[in-house]
Amino acid sequence: MAGSYIVAGARTPIGKMSGALASFSAAELGSFAIRAALERAGVSPSEVDHVIMGQVLMAGQGQVPSRQAAAKAGIPMNVPAININKVCLSGLNSIYLADQMIQAGDADIVIAGGMESMTNAPYIASGARGGFRYGNTELKDAIIADGLWCAFDSCLMGLGTERYTEGKISRQQQDELAMKSNQRAAAAIAAGRFADEIIPVSIAQRKGDPLIVSNDEGVRADTTMESLGGLKPA
Repeated sequence: MAGSYIVAGARTPIGKMSGALASFSAAELGSFAIRAALERAGVSPSEVDHVIMGQVLMAGQGQVPSRQAAAKAGIPMNVPAININKVCLSGLNSIYLADQMIQAGDADIVIAGGMESMTNAPYIASGARGGFRYGNTELKDAIIADGLWCAFDSCLMGLGTERYTEGKISRQQQDELAMKSNQRAAAAIAAGRFADEIIPVSIAQRKGDPLIVSNDEGVRADTTMESLGGLKPA
């Protein structure tokens, strides 16, 4: 049985909702990571046998976003590409499937990863195709409908987690972990520990030099127990 190995990896910075990366689709962000990973591995795009990309929020993103990302990264159109949706495990599952392909002898080189743009997820007008007759209607947020809403328990995933958890984790313990996580992430960014994995993204501006985004946007270095204590329970 053949072995499989991860030979290179790359990622974009993680942006905030409607943040600096808002103008890029998930496929565009994915293409940046794919292109950089290929360059780091010393692999030509024409050598790729298959592309597997995890993505949850695909509504309105066009046909086969993984193929869009692959093509934007220079991978030929005759290379197969598929999307995987396993919610939070989508990107990880793509790596698992790539391993299976290689070990089965179906491929030698597989691009596997994940991509997402919450900012570009649409609002959905369910029932609009049949025509609205009278009264108000509701727009569904695709982030909630396709990404965060449990289809089996009809509730947000966070509430479902609380419902089934067997652990007894206090609010204070959760806040302490959140504070330490932000502080450690901020320290790691300051020390340049993520520099090797992140590809800086250049964003053209109307005037002057382009904006370069090279760090994750969501890290709050000033997080304290007091600031967390003021937040309402999710």
